[in-house]
Amino acid sequence: MSRTIGIGKQDFEKVRINHNFYIDKTHFIREWWETDDDVTLITRPRRFGKTLNMSMLEKFFSIEYAGRGELFEDLFIWRHEKFRKLQGTWPVIALSFAKVKETSFPSAKKRICQIITELYNKFDFLVECGLLNEKEKEFYGRVSVDMEDYIAVDALNVLSNYLMRYYGKKVILLLDEYDTPMQEAYVNGYWREMVSFTRNLFNATFKTNPYLERALMTGITRVSKESIFSDLNNLRVVTMTTEKYEDCYGFTEEEVYSA
Repeated sequence: MSRTIGIGKQDFEKVRINHNFYIDKTHFIREWWETDDDVTLITRPRRFGKTLNMSMLEKFFSIEYAGRGELFEDLFIWRHEKFRKLQGTWPVIALSFAKVKETSFPSAKKRICQIITELYNKFDFLVECGLLNEKEKEFYGRVSVDMEDYIAVDALNVLSNYLMRYYGKKVILLLDEYDTPMQEAYVNGYWREMVSFTRNLFNATFKTNPYLERALMTGITRVSKESIFSDLNNLRVVTMTTEKYEDCYGFTEEEVYSA
């Protein structure tokens, strides 16, 4: 039976449910998990399947997809009992900065705050579960599009804390297109403000976050000496020139011919 080749598909669940043609990249799940790095940054050019792979990871690990093994049943990862047992067992925070394309720093910061606020709205059951004290509920309520910088910077760290306490497991955090705000800041002249804000956000989220099991970020930008990651000594950088994970993104020559 022939399968439709869906161009530009980014949602792993839709690809699988609609039986679109899919070149199996689930070996990336095993390779990334067994590397056991705290924080991994993978940079690849556009249209190399980064967002689809992030969606795949979310659907594999997230508790929200517990019992959804049918999405992986005929793929590489499902041959391994160890990983079948991992499917749907972790709290996952997944977000993307792909839409942060504003022409000024205040607008860009507000867009990032909106993305974080939408995450808080998604997990608002935490407020009613009896887990949070009054001060923690107050912090939850102060997360908004117009929140102050110190709240925005700590928001993902704090959300990781709440989710870990609720589920009894540390959090996996997936950030797609981490560098889109930086690209827009460079083009539109607010680089310094964005670097300062993003460095503080990433430090609180990825370095000083004891509630984080591990994290993965993707983007297209190589890391420079004056990087927003200069404080993250727990970061493993996998650039577009590195062989590791090379066959997990884009298509290999053999895959193209076999298709």
